[in-house]
Amino acid sequence: MLFGDPLEGIDEDESGYRGPVACSAAGITYRQLDYWARTGLLQPSIRAARGSGSQRLYSFRDILVLKVVKKLLDAGVSLQQVRTAVAQLQDRGIDDLASLTLMSDGASVYECTSTDEVIDLLQGGQGVFGIAVGRVWREVEGSLAELPVEHAQTELVDELAERRRRRRSAS
Repeated sequence: MLFGDPLEGIDEDESGYRGPVACSAAGITYRQLDYWARTGLLQPSIRAARGSGSQRLYSFRDILVLKVVKKLLDAGVSLQQVRTAVAQLQDRGIDDLASLTLMSDGASVYECTSTDEVIDLLQGGQGVFGIAVGRVWREVEGSLAELPVEHAQTELVDELAERRRRRRSAS
């Protein structure tokens, strides 16, 4: 599961990565990691801290989410917006992180569910649509291949011929 209860169904001896390793892999500081864990942005799924001196253990998936959070922050998305996006993904029960595509323009975070649909994670999962212009191009090309073509010169020649005919008949 992408997000879940950090201690639910976890074997105490399960392998994971300590904070410094998670930080290094995700490209964040230990201070960020600690703050995000304490404020609930991302709790370690293998072992949470249980007081002074205890070590949190992060799974590969946890580190992947940390790296995604870092990339969103680097793109200019505020931490508050990142929290909202993560909460939306949790609420929607996203299980397969590898098939997920996120985009950001720095102001919002979007989940691409297909080439035609994008979900704005900061607007409560509001659906918006995307247009893949390359695909539309191919569709128009295919449609036009079956339809007759009208040449601009043909209309001009016909118009000139009509004028000449009117002049001759007027004289």
